[in-house]
Amino acid sequence: MNIAIIGAGLAGLTAAYELRKLSADTELKVDVYEATDRVGGKLHTVAFEAGPTDMGAEAFMARRQDAVDLFTELGLADSLVEPSGLRSLVWVDGEARDLPTGGVMGIPSSSEPVRHLVSAETAERIDTEASREGFAWDIGGDVNVGALVRERYGDEVADTIVSSLLGGVYSCTADDLGVRATVPQLAEELDRLAGEGNGTVHLSTAVANLERSRREMPTGQGAVFKTFRDGYQELYEALAERSGADIYIDAFISGIERDGDGYRLTGGEDTVYNRVILAVPAPTAALLLTNVAPEAAQALKTVKLANSAVVGMRFANDEGLPQNSGVLVANGAEDVHAKAFTFSSRKWPHLAERGGALVRASFGRFGDTVAFAATEDDLVDWALDDLQTITGFDGRAAGLEEIYVQRWLGGLPRFDEDHLATVAEVRRLLHDEPKAVGVSVTGAWAGGVGVPAVIADARATAAAVNSPAQ
Repeated sequence: MNIAIIGAGLAGLTAAYELRKLSADTELKVDVYEATDRVGGKLHTVAFEAGPTDMGAEAFMARRQDAVDLFTELGLADSLVEPSGLRSLVWVDGEARDLPTGGVMGIPSSSEPVRHLVSAETAERIDTEASREGFAWDIGGDVNVGALVRERYGDEVADTIVSSLLGGVYSCTADDLGVRATVPQLAEELDRLAGEGNGTVHLSTAVANLERSRREMPTGQGAVFKTFRDGYQELYEALAERSGADIYIDAFISGIERDGDGYRLTGGEDTVYNRVILAVPAPTAALLLTNVAPEAAQALKTVKLANSAVVGMRFANDEGLPQNSGVLVANGAEDVHAKAFTFSSRKWPHLAERGGALVRASFGRFGDTVAFAATEDDLVDWALDDLQTITGFDGRAAGLEEIYVQRWLGGLPRFDEDHLATVAEVRRLLHDEPKAVGVSVTGAWAGGVGVPAVIADARATAAAVNSPAQ
């Protein structure tokens, strides 16, 4: 069997590895096509003089045992390291304050952990939410995060706390995202509460229930997040090597055409493929599906992407850098350009061992032009200036030894309240289209943001492709 995978990011490489592992076909041929000059996609480890440094994703949810099992299977268990546990800050009203603990993605159950960030009126609104009339919740449906939080708690919570946390993960504000699409555990609890009652629920009750269940979880599970000692290159290079696939870089595939019972790729090898897996961003998948699944392609065009940029900086010394893991910037802050800083050498002990200071500055949210319009010099200057404004740390005086600017154009899909329905519709249309019977899709837009989610969706896709029913 001949299988083509378009995209050599985490999803594509995981699918290639899984196909090799699952297939009993000794003649299986897997070709992976990557339009850029490297594998890894949104995982990108660069070679700083002090050691490998991630300029894309830099941690994963370690409580996802399925992902940890895969890393162990690849021989990478000994490479996993834990963070220091230092707390993060949030920049609001010209001041760096402690990021609140508890809650769910910044949504609190009471005012206690957020009183230092909001007004007395907002605090009272949070604490009386459960005593006010509830709101209707459609079981299995989705609503806008920002709209929900603003309605129940007010603008301060949405802009200062929730958008800060979600912005660091999704490069979007709360007003661009859906509850079920981005905070699924909260949606599931609201489902449960709506099912037990008359469909009317309270936000603070749902969050409090989730906090209670979290406290009741068994202890000794280790850190919530982990990363790889030598960066994510360890993962994507292991997947590429162990997949046994032929990987073509700088290989731009511009179309898929039906050829008998198989497919040919415009720009690919002179091969008829039995199956094709698209592991590319949604707009690219829409273009590639135009000929074989035009309705699915049209549905995919509604998925919008957020642009962002990361500026990695290594300094000769760390004197004056706060003893925190990083700082998030409240939505609407006008005194700084950055949306977040990660104090990587504070957050990760293995990076602190290298000496000096390693800091990442992040820019860009959905709808702005910072990532592609700002010059590299501007991004670096803003990173240094904002770092000093927020922390007092003078990076120029500390000795700026290395800089790396990474632009992520279309790096993340906007997971709005319609996104999950769009993904389901695309997959239904692909399933029902006779010309696309051998075409599958995977990737962050389809499986969810975060390394474990992307891995799980890619493995499920590979298993379905390998199934005799296909």
